[in-house]
Amino acid sequence: MLYYLFTYLDAEYGIPGAGLFQFISFRTAMAVMLSLIITMLFGKQIIALLQRQQVKESVRNLGLEGQIEKQGTPTMGGLIILSAILFPVLFFAKLGNIYILIMLIATVWLGAIGFLDDYIKVFKKDKRGLAGKFKIMGQVSIGIIVGALIYFHPDIVIRESMSSHKLEQLDPGYGDIYNVQENTTAQDTGQLYNVDLHSTKTTIPFFKENEFDYAIILESISSDYREYTWILYILIVIFIITAVSNGVNMADGLDGLASGLSAIVFAVLALFAYVSGNTIFADYLNIMYIPNLGELVIFSGALVGACVGFLWFNAFPAKVFMGDTGSLALGGLIAVLALLVRKELLIPLLCGLFLIENVSVILQVAYFKYTKRKYGEGRRIFKMAPLHHHYQKLGFHESKIVTRFWIVGVFLGLLTIITLKIR
Repeated sequence: MLYYLFTYLDAEYGIPGAGLFQFISFRTAMAVMLSLIITMLFGKQIIALLQRQQVKESVRNLGLEGQIEKQGTPTMGGLIILSAILFPVLFFAKLGNIYILIMLIATVWLGAIGFLDDYIKVFKKDKRGLAGKFKIMGQVSIGIIVGALIYFHPDIVIRESMSSHKLEQLDPGYGDIYNVQENTTAQDTGQLYNVDLHSTKTTIPFFKENEFDYAIILESISSDYREYTWILYILIVIFIITAVSNGVNMADGLDGLASGLSAIVFAVLALFAYVSGNTIFADYLNIMYIPNLGELVIFSGALVGACVGFLWFNAFPAKVFMGDTGSLALGGLIAVLALLVRKELLIPLLCGLFLIENVSVILQVAYFKYTKRKYGEGRRIFKMAPLHHHYQKLGFHESKIVTRFWIVGVFLGLLTIITLKIR
């Protein structure tokens, strides 16, 4: 909202400083600072409110060191995170931008699912929370909405430079063309045109020709495969959102673990959004240019600020837990953001720790069932799953585990960034 106000003031009255709101870097910095202020200034009041309402975590004794001391810690701290995301975005982002709108819808939707889950656990005294099928239905629904918007909305395009000959010979199945402009910066290399395409292309890491079109998957099945690409794409979106959302939820088992790792992931995705939405950097790095994507840097900044600010209260020993209200939302937003910047195939690398946490549980359960069926008794690969509990059982202090997971998260983040150049 402030963007529109200061744009008006700058245009009508030329107020000094009002023009700063035209810069994404300025508005991102303001969004980060406001997120930090909201979490640190109002977090204490929200925690006090949660305590007065008896919104407390019920801890199941798993024999882990320090676990009993966490009994009674306020939960649903995700409300702090959601507030610190939404208000800065409403103040500093262009609210008419389709990418911002999709992220806002996803934030509210996933936050509502997590809130309902926490509400049933705390107020209805049902430890199972929201039934799994309803939780999945909620994640699938937002997957359908996000997938359909990305596929069908006319403002979501990629821009490619091509010669007039290639433009004339363009395969009708290559993608819907929305805009063609003469490229005035490429006179020396012959006449080129900037073509805005509606496409299902994404980025493959470590490959020289690092773009992949999901439509190709269907090419060998049907000659009119383009007609069915939207179905495949929405299914992929549903899978990614559901998997990543639950992955972060699984990692939310130690003080500061999920929020710290999420902050690292969002910072990397902010960088991808900036370079992919900037024609100069996109051209220099030879990556896909996505018009109007730069606004997502502001949203990403708010996400980083919210996660870091939440650590003020969530670092060991935690004064509040984010609950499913926070973890489901953060996981889903990582997935949606990665999809919008067309870097979702980097998620296994960037979110490697979330993936490992998920896989550790799957392996533990599968191996337990297999050995029980074969030997009559269930055996375990890890002392306990998810993986962070395994290290607790080995005697590592909670703070040490979280710090080392953060270090690994930073390493994976840097490795993800250098995929921009390593092909």
